[in-house]
Amino acid sequence: MVSSIPDPRETVPPGVLRRAIAASAMGNATEWFDYGVYAFTVSYISAAFFPGDTTTGTLYALLVFAVSFVVRPIGGLVWGPLGDRLGRRQVLALTIILMAAATFCVGLLPGYDAIGIWAPLLLVLLRMIQGFSTGGEYGGAATFMAEYSPDRKRGFCGSFLEFGTLGGYALGAIVVLGIELASTDAFMQEWGWRLPFLIAGPLGIIGLYLRTKLEDTPVFKELEEEGATEHAVTTEFKDLVINYWKPLLLLAGLVIALNVANYTLLGYMPTYLETQIGLTSKASLTLFIVGQLIMMTAIPFAGALSDRVGRKPLWYVSLVGLFVLATPMYLLMRQGFGWAVLAFAVLGSLYVLQLSTISATFPAMFPTHVRFAGFAIAYNVSTSLFGGTAPAVNELLIDWTHNTLMPAFYMMGACVIGLVALKFVAETAGASIRGKGIPGVDTEAHPTALARE
Repeated sequence: MVSSIPDPRETVPPGVLRRAIAASAMGNATEWFDYGVYAFTVSYISAAFFPGDTTTGTLYALLVFAVSFVVRPIGGLVWGPLGDRLGRRQVLALTIILMAAATFCVGLLPGYDAIGIWAPLLLVLLRMIQGFSTGGEYGGAATFMAEYSPDRKRGFCGSFLEFGTLGGYALGAIVVLGIELASTDAFMQEWGWRLPFLIAGPLGIIGLYLRTKLEDTPVFKELEEEGATEHAVTTEFKDLVINYWKPLLLLAGLVIALNVANYTLLGYMPTYLETQIGLTSKASLTLFIVGQLIMMTAIPFAGALSDRVGRKPLWYVSLVGLFVLATPMYLLMRQGFGWAVLAFAVLGSLYVLQLSTISATFPAMFPTHVRFAGFAIAYNVSTSLFGGTAPAVNELLIDWTHNTLMPAFYMMGACVIGLVALKFVAETAGASIRGKGIPGVDTEAHPTALARE
């Protein structure tokens, strides 16, 4: 029989819940502000660090973007177990500082003309530090928010983490566009492109302040009081591999679909619109900002809808919709700026149905004692292989095939993988995420009794 022991989240004051949501979203916004600024300044970065042929320089700059994702699994392996042993809050305070500092330093880095080969090498190093810290940031922030949120509102509350994702990305686009409009091309090439990276410093400080003012999550504290947290990394890895291999694989499959769509639409789209469609930098940024604002408006409503109808129905609509409409929308983009805005809005709206629910869906695939590690490891391994590489893979596929529809085909293939994984994922809308039972699976589990086992 299900436990009648009060849920500790029911006593959390509304103001504390709002601060927890803000603290989680701020870190995510900082992370995606960095990704956005890098994506929107690729042409300037390639000129500053990879002089020579423009096409080759752009490809090198996109590969450096992908480098940060190579080390994300390492970050997940380090930060995830620490978060399950020491608590979510302490890890998140460290990750946001590392992440913001690395981004800030990119803005100060001398170019190739000043220090030669050291310039691209140091750029790679900073991107690796950023990727390492991000390996714990997203999984930790989503876990933190999910464990503070009431079960019946987890989709709505979690959607604000993704609101921060798009907000950070949109802010990056707005800052870059504003500097471009207010300056000359010569200034942008020399110093203008650096200014957005410097803004990451203050953003990180604000996020750190918000996070250090909160206690750890009620769900983690409940488990900690029971003495049921993981005490050794080796034990936790053994638990994950032996007992939770299925949610690890299913999460990885969903993340392939999610992140190929994410980094194709958000990370690669500005480069695609400029190099393949022929839009100017200002036009592509304007298109991107409009699309992002539409997506941000829809996210809280989609998150709330998932609390009512479930996460899986929204995922099915998103994956099937993207599979069917990816190619037609990419063809529509070729017809001009207005049509490109419409096509991006259609694809972005479909993608929002996934994006708005992941902060509620993914943490609920694991029990509390391995939640941070399970999420961080599966998410970051899959993201490193299929997410951060998406811009470079799309560019290479177009170069090899001379077919500008390759990003659409790549997205369609990822959707098929996501649909297969989704079939075996348990519905967790409204399910308790307390204790050591798997949410949505161990439905008759007694949270604290399981914690004592």
